[in-house]
Formats: sequence, C-alpha cells, structure tokens
Amino acid sequence: MLQRRSHIAPSAEQSELAEALAELRAEFEVPFPPAALEEAENAFAPEAGLDLRDVPFVTLDPEGSRDLDQAFHLERAGGGYIVRYAIADVPGFVTPDGALDAAARERGQTLYAADGSIPLHPRALSEGSASLLPEQERPALVWTFTLDAAGAVADWRLERALIRSRAQLDYVAVQAALDRGEDSPAALLPEIGRLRLEQEAARGGASLNLPDAEVVRSADGTYGLERRHPLPVEDWNAQLSLMTGMAAAEAMLEARVGVLRTMPQPDDEAFETFRRQTVALGRPWTEGRYGAYLRGLDRADPLTLPVLEAASALFRGAGYVAFDGEVPEERMQAAIGAPYAHATAPLRRLVDRWSLSICLAVAEGREVDAWVRESLSELPRLMQESSTRASQLNAQTIALVEAALLAPRVGEVFEAAVVRLGGNGGGDGTATVQIAEPAVTVRAPVPDGTKPGSTVRIRLEAADIRTGTVTFVPVSGR
Repeated sequence: MLQRRSHIAPSAEQSELAEALAELRAEFEVPFPPAALEEAENAFAPEAGLDLRDVPFVTLDPEGSRDLDQAFHLERAGGGYIVRYAIADVPGFVTPDGALDAAARERGQTLYAADGSIPLHPRALSEGSASLLPEQERPALVWTFTLDAAGAVADWRLERALIRSRAQLDYVAVQAALDRGEDSPAALLPEIGRLRLEQEAARGGASLNLPDAEVVRSADGTYGLERRHPLPVEDWNAQLSLMTGMAAAEAMLEARVGVLRTMPQPDDEAFETFRRQTVALGRPWTEGRYGAYLRGLDRADPLTLPVLEAASALFRGAGYVAFDGEVPEERMQAAIGAPYAHATAPLRRLVDRWSLSICLAVAEGREVDAWVRESLSELPRLMQESSTRASQLNAQTIALVEAALLAPRVGEVFEAAVVRLGGNGGGDGTATVQIAEPAVTVRAPVPDGTKPGSTVRIRLEAADIRTGTVTFVPVSGR
C-alpha cells in the first residue's frame, strides 16, 4: 500500500485550522427537526420472516465505524461458494412520507467532515437500532448468492431476516491477519474477491483506484492529511457490494421499475486522448482493454499517479436513471461493465432505500409499494444535489488542511511532480502538482512545455488557512 501522511504539529496554525474546519462544518450541517429525531428514537424494527441468527455474519469497515450497513458470511459449497450479504433493513425502519423520510430526502447522503460525519439519519437509527453492530439482533435484507468455481453468479435470492453479527472487523487488522496467513471470518474473501475481479475484467469493467486523500485526526486532536491506495482487502470487499448492485439492477430491469447508477462508455476521442497521454508519459497503452491496462500499472511507479489522473477523464458522466414501465436505453455502468444499482448502503445513501424496497417486492412476488413509485422520479435530482454538497465539503476540507500544512513554510522552494496540466488538461499555464513532503496536491503555475510526469520547482508565496488558498510561483534552475 502506498501511503503518505503529513501532520500539523500543535501550533497557532492548528488552532486556526480547527476554527476554520468548525466554520466549514457549520455551513453544511442542518439540525434534524424534532419530529424526525422522535421518529428515529421510537422506530420499531420490522418483523423478520427468516431467522438467520445462527449464521456467523461479520462486518468489515474502517476502524471505529458505527453506521454498519453490511455484514457477510462466506463458505465453500462444492466447487463454488455461498455468499450471504446482509444489508441494514432501513426500509423497514423509516415510515414513508414521515418526518424522518423528509429529513433524509433533504440530506441525500451522509457527509464526512474533518471532525466526524453529518449523518443521513439521526444517530439513534444509523449508529443504533438499524446498524448491524456486533452481538446485536438486527433485521436485515439478506442476499444469498451461489457462485460457481469461477466466481460467476449461478443464482441469488433476497429475503428479510433476523441476524446477529459476531464481530466488527476493520480493514487494516484484517489485511494484516490475511497477510500473516491467520484464520479469519474473512479467510475466503481474497479468493472470492480475486475471482470477482476476474469476472469484472471479462465483462470489460475497469477499476481506477486513485489514491484517497483523507483528513485524519490524531488522538491529541491535531489534524493531518493522508494519501493512500486502498488495501487489497478493500477492493475484495467492494466486489461483494458490486455483485449485489448488479443483482439489484437485474431485478429492477426485470420488473421494469427502479433506479440505476449509470456511466457512459468513453467515446473514441476520449480513448485516443488517453492513449496519447500514456505514450507521452512513457507508459503507453498499446493493446487490450483499458481496464486490463489500468489493473497492470505498478503502484510504486511515480508515473502511475499521472496515468491514473489522465484516466479519470474516462470515468466521467456518472448519474442516476429512474424508470417505471419502460426500461431505459441508458442502463450500463461502463466502469463495472454491467447494469448496476446502489443497494448496499441505506444508512448512508438515500437512493439505496428505494432500490432495496423495489428488490424486496420483486423477490416476494408482490407489487412495488406506492410510495416508491410516487417518489421515484425525484431521486436523480436529490442524489445529484447531495453529491455536489459532498464534493464541495471534501474539497474545501482538504484545501484548509493543505493550507495549514504549508503555512509554516512560506518562502520555501519545493520540488513537485506534475500530475495534470491545467484545470482540465488545458493550457492555462498551471498544473496540478504533487509535493512529497508535506504530502499535498495543489495547483501551481508551471513553465511552458511542462509535461505530466515531469518535476518542477515552485516557491510558496502565501498560505491562507481561513480560505484554504495557497499561492506558488515557478522557480527556474536547480
């Protein structure tokens, strides 16, 4: 795993940053109405028709998570596998058209600030009665997949059930245990995950996996920035969610009612542009599918990040398409290589509650609930608006932390790797550049003729923590 972490020592900059982050959070945080809080506190668990409390489910999330949407159980079955994937039964807890429903529609999704989350649902529900916490009996919507020896789905079903998770696992600890060869409830996850990745490759799907930029808070209350590639176990775990989302899309398309997460296939011009960029970077994509090329990149290669940044242009245009009665022409998620729906994170994402409600109706052979059909058409707009808010909060948070990291170093000259030219690859005289220490990615002016992957020297002229803006000027020579 490539990981770079930069921390701000306790200082005046840290205090100013804390104030700026608090102000930013206040801009995005809207209190829940009292009626919504009351509904969440008093929400009754739905009746579960099936008793699966004897199945040793576990959850796998970032350390310290409390809003646990998914739990899994993996086992061998002949030459293949059985995958049980339990999803928090949020549709059973939220009363349609009630105060809690209205508050969730206003939010759209959980937002993540530097000092914690701004939840989609009140914490009494999202981190309490509906969360799949360990050693607690919880209602869940359980997908059961039968996989063949190659990891392909031979059959699946969806049932409402009562479960009890045995343990709350986290990515770092599970990866370490798997690397040591220790026994684990996730022992089959690498095997199944790799097979599902092979299935993705066969479909023509592609995984970008750009390094994450995450604001981290230390035990002493200081903030920092970490950039890292996802652990292998995160990719394997994500394949369970993707498999479920494809099954959900299949169910909704068959019923001719639902909401899909779509992304268009890049056009020939986009592919040709990316091909030229890889040649210019010295890592040419000359044959085969672009997904196979991206999967084969060496994450330790300093030119991999510029290549992945260039590839991000191929992954644009994602959106939601709602339908009722007519199957949409636009139904594919190109990066996955199949129709796909969000259906595995209902505690944190609004649209999943609709997807799960539709899929459960289809599985039970009954009509889709009226409230679902009446509100289906508004979902794309609600999700787009919430995604815009999430992107703004994330970008502004990172900008504030980067400014605080750089503030004590005004006047210094840095060597920086050029990741991408201009705002959108254009020739405006600037570039997105990566500084190694502190590990920040910023916009800076660069000399004419600069190419992605090259190294430039820039001097920090100013860093304003309150606004999250930094100013660099190019430096010639060595």
